[in-house]
Amino acid sequence: MYSQALNAQTAVADASPEGVRFQARVEAEDRIEPNDWMPEAYRRTLIRQISQHAHSEIVGMLPEGNWITRAPTLRRKAALLAKVQDEGGHGLYLYAAAETLGVSREELVDQLLTGRAKYSSIFNYPTLSWADIGAIGWLVDGAAIMNQIPLCRCSYGPYARAMIRICREESFHQRQGYEIMLTLCRGTPEQKSMAQDALNRWWWPCLMMFGPPDSQSQHSDASMRWKIKRFSNDGLRQKFVDASVPQGHYLGLTFPDPELRFDAATGHWIFGEIDWTEFRRVLAGEGPCNRERLAARRKAHEDGAWVREAALAHAAKRCASVRAAA
Repeated sequence: MYSQALNAQTAVADASPEGVRFQARVEAEDRIEPNDWMPEAYRRTLIRQISQHAHSEIVGMLPEGNWITRAPTLRRKAALLAKVQDEGGHGLYLYAAAETLGVSREELVDQLLTGRAKYSSIFNYPTLSWADIGAIGWLVDGAAIMNQIPLCRCSYGPYARAMIRICREESFHQRQGYEIMLTLCRGTPEQKSMAQDALNRWWWPCLMMFGPPDSQSQHSDASMRWKIKRFSNDGLRQKFVDASVPQGHYLGLTFPDPELRFDAATGHWIFGEIDWTEFRRVLAGEGPCNRERLAARRKAHEDGAWVREAALAHAAKRCASVRAAA
């Protein structure tokens, strides 16, 4: 019902004089800025996408955060700590970009904590070994880069500008993860087995990260027409597979897909059918760690209440001081 109402609203807005001018600007690659006129459906689509992206960065800190103290060396601890800190920063950039669309950060956070907002399904899987940290960097951040580099050319200016720095840092995260996997694969047989196990568990969830097939995607058509997205879900998924399979083979690892093969005619790697039932189940809140992830975010929010209160009190005190001086 929501998507039908949004489509109807979009059709009316597109046919209006303002809508025609807006679409012409988009087609001309003219960036849309916060004070510019935009269709309400465009604004709502951006809020949904940017906030889900922000939520994913914040929730994405959790699977790796509990490995900071268990990383095998001081260098690995420092690098992982820096990565988790980067992800927190990405969430803040994205919440700030969403706020330019007239929604408050408090409202967005409340949507996450109450389960009304989605975040990437990938972060509802557990990190069972140190090799998982390598697999997340190599595969999860690699998939994120495939998704996010085109967003640097998003039609909405604040989102596009936030993505430039985010993509630079994600690139570092991907290289860091691959280096962990390479070290494990060149180590003992037990270490290589650990890397193989991580690949076995993360490969299919990573393919699901790009979203449902194009034939089932509710938002892709409008997002691509407005140049929020530049590529379809299936197109990005194929690019990811084509890039990742040779990397995995270089590591000496085997992908958990008996149907995986190279098609010389198309130049693409052909992969098996994705279990979309699992994808929908995880999105519906029934993944291995859904409840754990939300419980951790709620606890962090409650534990940080005193910090928010102190910051507001300090800001009020400064404002009163400035008014008194004036």
